[in-house]
Amino acid sequence: MDSNLINEAVNLTLFGMGFVFVFLALMVVVTTMMSLLLKRFQPNLNLAATSSIELSSDIDERTQAIIKKAIKMHIKT
Repeated sequence: MDSNLINEAVNLTLFGMGFVFVFLALMVVVTTMMSLLLKRFQPNLNLAATSSIELSSDIDERTQAIIKKAIKMHIKT
């Protein structure tokens, strides 16, 4: 009787882990497909409009230069 109970426990454990693995793999595939579809059909954003933002005069020159470089790096990627 103990071996039957152990067999059922192992069977249930393997079935549960298999179900979780299949669910997570399916979720990764669906999420990847959605991401590809969004990238394909999403209209291009006009990033040139964001580069003309005027910075406040309360910011010192060093911080202003860092912000400008960060915006340029963000636009490139």
